[in-house]
Amino acid sequence: MAMDFKTPEDFLNLGNKLPKNPSFWTTLVLGVFLLAIATTMFFSVGPDEKGVIQLFGKYMRTVDPGLHIKLPLGIETVTPLRVERIFKEEFGFRTSQAGVRTQFSQDNFLEESLMLTGDLNALEVTWIVQFKISDARKALFGLRDSVRTLRDISEAVMRRLVGDYSVDEVLTSRRAEIGVAAEREIQEILNSYGSGLHIVTVKLQDVTPPQSVRAAFNDVNEAKQEQERTINQALQAYNEVIPRAKGEADQMVLEAEAYAVTRVNEAKGNASRFESVLAEYQKSPEVTRARLYLESMEKVLSQPKEKFIVDGEGSAPLSLLDFRQKGNS
Repeated sequence: MAMDFKTPEDFLNLGNKLPKNPSFWTTLVLGVFLLAIATTMFFSVGPDEKGVIQLFGKYMRTVDPGLHIKLPLGIETVTPLRVERIFKEEFGFRTSQAGVRTQFSQDNFLEESLMLTGDLNALEVTWIVQFKISDARKALFGLRDSVRTLRDISEAVMRRLVGDYSVDEVLTSRRAEIGVAAEREIQEILNSYGSGLHIVTVKLQDVTPPQSVRAAFNDVNEAKQEQERTINQALQAYNEVIPRAKGEADQMVLEAEAYAVTRVNEAKGNASRFESVLAEYQKSPEVTRARLYLESMEKVLSQPKEKFIVDGEGSAPLSLLDFRQKGNS
């Protein structure tokens, strides 16, 4: 039956135009009922999701991705949770627009980022916490507000860890260690709460002094860097001079020891030679005396360039012998 509404009165008179047969209304109601059953019985779960089925609010089961059937007409309800997605919470800053060039909010979040270190210095610490759902049932029923609880736990843990280190450690050498410790402690607390959340990573984004003291802090850092540079230069000079001096000293000691060994060996050789001469002298004193005399004269007479032989009883040289020739005679 076609309905043609040309005027508002035609719509108001619709009841008069419908069939008066009761079977028509029965068929219509049954069709609507079956359509409602069909549309509320079948549902699908996305590839990165899991569906939590509840019967009048009570947990019944968890289903995997795909097409499923449940009791229709609101008897059973399904809540899909994205268990494969990694969620991120930001502390001390907010991302206003993500993309190739990320834009950040200009609002101030000092109530989250301003912290006190172990040596009573103030720092602005910004960090992120990445997490995912590890248990759909616990994530849905374990905590009333999972995200709010996660933020409170993260902030409390981070403040305690920063308070355990000095300002220099937080700024430089201990940043990665703080992130690892925060990840471990946050996960332990969430597990004790039955949250069904898994911490993927905790990463410190930026650690800076407050704006009011940043200039003075930079001056202090520059002075420390200059101090370290001067110390390094002194150590370099020390490493250049001291090893060389030690090497020279060791060389002198070795040379002295070698000289001492040489002199001792020479003395031992001279003593041995003297003892051998003495032994020969004791065997035949006259012959040994004459040999020593001749050897000594040979050494003495071989050195002068001119030689004169004189008479032992006279005062003038012998006139017939000329020993002034070059060379040894």
